[in-house]
Amino acid sequence: MSCATPVDSARLTDYWLALVPEAEEHAVEEHLFSCGECAARLGEVAAIAAGIRRLAQEGSLRMVVSEAFVRRATEEGLQVRQYALPAGGSVECTVTASDDLLIARLAADLQGAKRVDLCICDGAGAEQVRLADIPVHSGAGGVLYQESITYAKAAPSNRMIARLVAVEEGAAERLLGEYTFNHTRTLPGPGAFPEPPLAES
Repeated sequence: MSCATPVDSARLTDYWLALVPEAEEHAVEEHLFSCGECAARLGEVAAIAAGIRRLAQEGSLRMVVSEAFVRRATEEGLQVRQYALPAGGSVECTVTASDDLLIARLAADLQGAKRVDLCICDGAGAEQVRLADIPVHSGAGGVLYQESITYAKAAPSNRMIARLVAVEEGAAERLLGEYTFNHTRTLPGPGAFPEPPLAES
């Protein structure tokens, strides 16, 4: 890199997302106007953000979403398949070719939880993926989890277990709820397991 004082990647991302404090924004802009190298890196940040946004809109990311996200998707005419589970509950579920988004409503008492992780486990309960420190509101009564619709449409019939855990001081974990999804494949073909992408937390 030929730039003597490059803007670090985190600051470029904050700048693109309009999160840089106003007092620092001018200095970042001045540098970008005078440095083609850092301006090119900002272009890369913008391209990555656009790609993540496209994946999210397509329902291809595993991520926690808001009620507003689901409502907007419905208003835009997307087919949203939803399953609501109480803590300790299970559900028979599937997806069809016409589904655009797959949402699980995981009910849980979040009171007092400073950090909540969502663990995705196989049918035997072995953790496969963890979404750490997910965004939660203590009074919300649960979490809205978007499973990758691309993954779900390609998956064979299987069982998936999700767990919400509160991470306490010293890394101790407290189970907030466990949820079992018994997925039946209804689309043609045997199904496979593509690796679903995760949203950045």
